[in-house]
Amino acid sequence: MTRLVILISGRGSNMEALFHAVDAGALPVEFAAVISNRTSAAGLATAAARGITTAVFDHTAFPDRAAFDTALMAEIDRYAPDLVVLAGFMRVLTDAFVTHYAGRLINIHPALLPAFPGLHTHERALAAGVKLHGCTVHFVTPEVDVGPIVIQAAVPVLDDDTPETLAARVLAQEHQIYPQAIRWFAEGRLQITPTGGVRLQPNRPSALASCVVPALD
Repeated sequence: MTRLVILISGRGSNMEALFHAVDAGALPVEFAAVISNRTSAAGLATAAARGITTAVFDHTAFPDRAAFDTALMAEIDRYAPDLVVLAGFMRVLTDAFVTHYAGRLINIHPALLPAFPGLHTHERALAAGVKLHGCTVHFVTPEVDVGPIVIQAAVPVLDDDTPETLAARVLAQEHQIYPQAIRWFAEGRLQITPTGGVRLQPNRPSALASCVVPALD
């Protein structure tokens, strides 16, 4: 069974969505560990309550980003994961870290990439006047938020939206597409193409499919 290590910095609502998918029998994975860079991350207690091993690597205790990432890699590798899942992990990772987990490191971003990489995506979407916003699951590469896209989900931007209301609708879609993307990975259906796209190999339809658009090369 596919082993996951999940990295979080806060509540870990996308992590919880993965837990719910496993409980529903819709996601064939096991959780090897949940690791946070913040001792205050509420998701640590959520994971521990399920009997999942947790650890904290406080990034402020390290002299630089490279030292933190080196220690984090050593901890992750103790669990021999098939996939490392970023679930609200608020750290920019070094090239060495990303390269070490190439093809095994996945993230969810609250925007329809390549639009609005980086932070404050909902505010920026409203300021730009776009009519569609959403979220993207992608493999992580050294350049931030430009890795091969696995799946996206879109929501309409309403005239009376605030960053908070828009974020809430996007988050609901994140909770749908992240389990779906990880299920595809666990089923061996995701192929990164030479041109940097992701091809979804055919298989039986997933029970998690819901208003999502796979990125086919």
